[in-house]
Amino acid sequence: MDSETITASALLLCSLAIYSYALKKKRIIQKKHRKRRWWITTIHRNRSSATMEKLLNELVAEPSDEFKKFSRMSLNDFEYLLSRISRRISKQDTQLRKAIPARIRLAITLRYLATGDDYGSLHYLFKVSPQAISEIIPEVCHALCEVLKDEIKVRI
Repeated sequence: MDSETITASALLLCSLAIYSYALKKKRIIQKKHRKRRWWITTIHRNRSSATMEKLLNELVAEPSDEFKKFSRMSLNDFEYLLSRISRRISKQDTQLRKAIPARIRLAITLRYLATGDDYGSLHYLFKVSPQAISEIIPEVCHALCEVLKDEIKVRI
């Protein structure tokens, strides 16, 4: 090989190495600057048990029986059911987030059973994710069946 071929080959190898290094560095920078995905959406990030409780408290305080229209049961019946199943459906708070209170869990389930609303509409009404609602409703229904099994007669 003559010296020109060796020089051209060396130059080509050096430029490939520099190109490879620049490409790798660009990928690292792009990884760092990826748009961050949140595991919780804004509507849920701003939620607190106070906002969910506020809705129920406003319905309870309304003199025109709005709570009964909302849940299809009287406040006394709601409180009775809540006292019977609250231990079964309550969850503990974690360091990451606060648990959805038993009162809200029961209200979500009763609203679902009363109206047949889909999880999406319940999601906006109670500020609880559809995934959480899909776990809450069967859990509360199961607890209601267990607690009220002596009072409910099911024909088979």
